[in-house]
Amino acid sequence: MIPQRRRLDSSSRTQLALLGTGTPNPDPERQGAGYLILVDQQPYLFDVGPGVVRRAAALTASHPDELERFSVSQLSRAFLTHLHADHTAGLPDLLLTPWIAGRNRPLEVWGPPGTERLVSGVQTAYEADIDYRLTGLEPADSQGWKTAVHEYGQGVIYRDERIQVEAFRVCHGAMPHCFGFRVSTPDRVIVLSGDTRPCENVVTHSQEADILVHEVYAAKALQRRPAVWQRYHRFHHTSALELAELAGRVQPQLLILTHALLWGAPEADLLEEIQSEYAGPVVMGADLDLY
Repeated sequence: MIPQRRRLDSSSRTQLALLGTGTPNPDPERQGAGYLILVDQQPYLFDVGPGVVRRAAALTASHPDELERFSVSQLSRAFLTHLHADHTAGLPDLLLTPWIAGRNRPLEVWGPPGTERLVSGVQTAYEADIDYRLTGLEPADSQGWKTAVHEYGQGVIYRDERIQVEAFRVCHGAMPHCFGFRVSTPDRVIVLSGDTRPCENVVTHSQEADILVHEVYAAKALQRRPAVWQRYHRFHHTSALELAELAGRVQPQLLILTHALLWGAPEADLLEEIQSEYAGPVVMGADLDLY
């Protein structure tokens, strides 16, 4: 097993920071879903669960040598896999806190249909705060509070000189407009599954991936859940055994487990389930891990 807080290649231009690896269930050790990909120290944020911005602020303290140039004020691009609360409830914090910390450009958000309404609602909810910072004594920047929303479908949704983001549809129950991301940089391919049950699109878009970050639940522990919850989780999420089969077809250089539903089972049991069927390198993701 690859130890946590170790990167695949110390000379890589690309770094993956796990900001939030939790589920909708409150866990003081794991914030809501959020991943930061930095290319030449330029940050790109993927999902904005509760607590993610505060986790981003903790990165430099956790990794001072690797991230000495990173600041929360740099958070100006965010990509949402879907609109469930554990992936989006940190949006007010992302809108306001980096601006207060010095962001001087509008926040750009790429999200599925419905994102424009969500972001507009956040701005409306906090318009009194925004107005006071702009018109009171605080020397607030005039642009950093603004937002630009880009609603997307399947395909390449963003590209610049450092990074390309390709969205692909995944199967998260009957919820419409759920996506994963294939993120390509000059030296890495990182795939983020989003929330999904086993999905052929994940296999297709994870070929030759350096890192696959995938959600998972403990298969044996699910058997202790009420039948109605068993049906729900099988329809929305991926068991450890199903993920082992998927990873065997993809063969990523590293599989990172996240959004892990354990229901009281030890993390070691979940890893054992995976490793019983999959021989590749796998690690349980934790908040503030850096790869």
